[in-house]
Amino acid sequence: MNIEVQKLIGEATAYDKKEKLERNKPKSWIKSVSAFANGEGGSLIFGISDEDELVGLANAEEDAECISEAIKTKLDPVPVISLEFKEVEEKKLIILHVNAGQETPYYYIGDKQRLTYVRIGNESVVADRLQLKNLVMKGSGRTYDSLPSSYKFEDMAFSKLKSVHYKRLQRSFEDSEFTSWGIIDENANLTNAGALLADESPMKQSRIFCTRWNGLTMTSGLNEAVDDVELEGCVIGQLQDAVSFVRNNSRKKWWKEDDHREELPDYPERAVTETIANAIIHRDYMQMGSEVHIDMYDDRLEVYSPGGMMDGRLIQQLNPMTVPSKRRNPLLADFFSRLGLMERRGSGMKKIIDAYKQYKHLIGYHAPEFTSNASEFHVTLWNLNFEDQVIREITPEEVPMIKEFVKDNGEVFVKEFVKDAPRFAKEFVKASRLIYKLISQNPQISAAQIADSLGLSTRQVQKYMKRLQELQKIARVGGRKTGEWKIIDEEYEGFFDRI
Repeated sequence: MNIEVQKLIGEATAYDKKEKLERNKPKSWIKSVSAFANGEGGSLIFGISDEDELVGLANAEEDAECISEAIKTKLDPVPVISLEFKEVEEKKLIILHVNAGQETPYYYIGDKQRLTYVRIGNESVVADRLQLKNLVMKGSGRTYDSLPSSYKFEDMAFSKLKSVHYKRLQRSFEDSEFTSWGIIDENANLTNAGALLADESPMKQSRIFCTRWNGLTMTSGLNEAVDDVELEGCVIGQLQDAVSFVRNNSRKKWWKEDDHREELPDYPERAVTETIANAIIHRDYMQMGSEVHIDMYDDRLEVYSPGGMMDGRLIQQLNPMTVPSKRRNPLLADFFSRLGLMERRGSGMKKIIDAYKQYKHLIGYHAPEFTSNASEFHVTLWNLNFEDQVIREITPEEVPMIKEFVKDNGEVFVKEFVKDAPRFAKEFVKASRLIYKLISQNPQISAAQIADSLGLSTRQVQKYMKRLQELQKIARVGGRKTGEWKIIDEEYEGFFDRI
């Protein structure tokens, strides 16, 4: 693609391309204008084909007039737009910039229809019932958690909120704070946020289902669930209980170093807490019959919450380290941040990733993963200790499940496993090759000396060498002090065939 065109597209966080202006089919492009206005804004570029070919417009000036007129007559209300002419390689383009609207929803009116559109990924689609409700609230300057609930304040107790408030802030929760915190509105009505904070919250859609599965899937056949619990009531208590469930179903390895004790949890607690807190405060509570789910497997923890990204983008197409935090339920977010249950500023995803970064030197390290669609958000946290079991779990029956091996820079590693097959860490392969080299040079070398050469802890090198012995790739000959190491298998070719 032309460099200038790439720059045009690169400057737009959301954009669509049209080869030409279809004057007789305005819906084909106005739906994108509606979606951009209903979301975070965007740009529509006329004169570029779907294949990114620079086509240009035969009469850009007339097209611009038609665009302006169609938006005035086909959209209600009319969003704020601007038209820009660009000439690239002597071909004229029109860039239609659409601002994020404040009077949502923005409807397309035509063909005896009145439709409003939202952006999902790189598509403009008709808003469903829940999306339309959210747009109406956005246009009125309200959020779900600030709306009056159907429950009475005097029927509710808030002992959990008060006890956590005192423990965290070292002062009592004053009655006046029910209003200042938004638990009741200016008319003394209990808000939805207040109903979610009540000890016996009547909102069934706020529940959290926690399950510890036996194996790598829900249907592994290994007695299925090991532990499960259904959490309800005050969302602050749910957060605490959910974190406790994960902690109680996790291990924490530890070992002694010369001057301190090292610990390695299955999951960093900061990442677990932030993940669950974000699921509670960012979920779409208007999705009735859909709750937060926490599923623990041998190798990972998955958290599902109802409601995708607020602007319709797909998190898997973005850099989670730079995605700004947008709060679907700002009152709940304020409650949690005031009580120190989560950070007030910044992206929760960045904090989750940062909590894992200190362990990136471990074999089998996998950064947290985030995926979303129009109505769901998923977070996967990988078990830091699972790699200890991976190689031993690869059995002859599992070998056919491996789709493809690739050779890259002398390292053999698994390129792709079918769903739920065990993962093999190329970090282990890389480390073992270096261990091979050091043993070849000095068969009497110690684990501590290898650790110094590789810049790793002695404990980690001992784990590597133990695995190599289990796989019959190296062996210890002679006594502990006077013996030496022997390399049994010098080649990695066909390694998995011999497992």
